[in-house]
Amino acid sequence: MWEVYDELIAGVPPDLEVEDCIVGLNWVLVRSRATGLVMTPLEGHPRIKLAGKIKGMPVRELAMRIKSWNNFEAALGLAAVNSVLNTPEQVESLCGQPLSSQPQVSAFTCFQEQVRGKKVTVIGHFPDLDPLARNCKLTILERRPREGDLPDPACEYILPEQDYVFITATTLINKTFPRLVELSRRARVILVGPSTPLTSVLFHYGVDTLAGTVVVEPELIRRVVQEGGCLEIFKGGGRMVQVSRDEGLAVARSRQSREQAVQVTMGGRFIAIGAGQENFA
Repeated sequence: MWEVYDELIAGVPPDLEVEDCIVGLNWVLVRSRATGLVMTPLEGHPRIKLAGKIKGMPVRELAMRIKSWNNFEAALGLAAVNSVLNTPEQVESLCGQPLSSQPQVSAFTCFQEQVRGKKVTVIGHFPDLDPLARNCKLTILERRPREGDLPDPACEYILPEQDYVFITATTLINKTFPRLVELSRRARVILVGPSTPLTSVLFHYGVDTLAGTVVVEPELIRRVVQEGGCLEIFKGGGRMVQVSRDEGLAVARSRQSREQAVQVTMGGRFIAIGAGQENFA
């Protein structure tokens, strides 16, 4: 169960320090290599024992809190992970294209044609589900259900029958992510929301598409979080990003192939390393 968490933590260098941290009304922000965002938990005891000690602590130490059963500590841990993984440079490398080429519409809008006539479940009540609802048989699972939603225990009955499942990345905080992905193994799984770690690691744990956010204007986002903003993060400071398993792994394979073909100088001689070889198992 902890494997995905351990891999996310392992992606954080041991020598980085937290430069900034804000726990806002709607977002938790951690800054190190970049700015990591996570939605502020709606459940759990809102006490952070680390308060006053977070700035300057090793990012990996904070990232390890993602395994905490205290939702607020776990949110800080995920934000620390995102502050390392969700850099513009790394995400462009993962996607194989500049951030400016990414359409600035939600994953639900992007998938509205693909899900036509399909059985679709969204885990988490997002604000922009109308494009999906018009085209598919939509079920919404929510820990705090509104009218028309199903309570989250219904996942055991609903998810194995779905064609598409959109999972909020905050499930990494409350530790339901591994089970939800397991139940959705017959569906196409999209991990969605600004809390999403944009890393190919998740492609090995049942996720087919990552739909997250990269902060491109850190000071603007910092101010929005400080002032209690919510959707305002999308008005210039954050860019929506989507990358599929096929796209992400294809870019990784292409990069590996190029690296294997690079010539390096050793002892005054040029030696081709693995030129022409392909081993992507």
